[in-house]
Amino acid sequence: MRISPLHFSLLLIQIFGGLLLYYLLIPIDPMVAEGTFICVFAPTATAAAVITGMLGGDIACLATYSLLSNMTVALTSPIIFSFMGAHGAMPFWESFVIICKQMLPLLILPFIVAIFLRKFFPKAHSILQNRQSVSFYMWAVSLTIVMGKTVSFIIEQGSGNFKEEILIAFFALVVCVAQFVLGKWIGYKNNNLIAGGQGLGQKNTVLAIWMALIYLHPLASIGPASYVVWQNSINSWQLWKKQKDAVKKRADNLSLSQK
Repeated sequence: MRISPLHFSLLLIQIFGGLLLYYLLIPIDPMVAEGTFICVFAPTATAAAVITGMLGGDIACLATYSLLSNMTVALTSPIIFSFMGAHGAMPFWESFVIICKQMLPLLILPFIVAIFLRKFFPKAHSILQNRQSVSFYMWAVSLTIVMGKTVSFIIEQGSGNFKEEILIAFFALVVCVAQFVLGKWIGYKNNNLIAGGQGLGQKNTVLAIWMALIYLHPLASIGPASYVVWQNSINSWQLWKKQKDAVKKRADNLSLSQK
């Protein structure tokens, strides 16, 4: 795990790109601005490493960025939200500790356990390493739960501001596609196309919804809630295309060997 220029480029877009969009969209609608900002500012999802591995990307590079991304958000979010004049007021250290509690069980603890297994139980580590496909099914189960919670959350909003909610969801779709494309472009420039796309595009939406509810207008949480649907639709398409290309390649190789 090494920090590279790719990681710094993605962090700059995550922090300053989100702030730029926020201030550009304020004249249109403050809640749309907040919902769009949180979709860019949110850190990388812990499940991004699973998809990166399945797509043939550099898992170590993505895991490094996931740690950097989440810890950067934990450190900067209290400061950024205070300068934005966000609706929720919370002391810096209290906010930092609460966000870390959201992240540590999902990020730091598995990382420590993996190092522990590799050092003291190499056989168990090898068994897990050779069965990484199991992580796909774990991701599928967690995705089902998150999608169910998202639908339930949107229904329970019951605000009646359907036009504004649709607008927030639309901007979430735009920035979702843009982040995957931009991340892949930056990753391509740094010889890490897949990790770049997943690192910038796949977000920790559960944390993003929580931050929106705590710091921003509650309606802004529709942004990351709808982002769940958009990012996993893109991930599903990428996995389908990867499998389709693999089948086509095997068929072409078989055809060449028969000739």
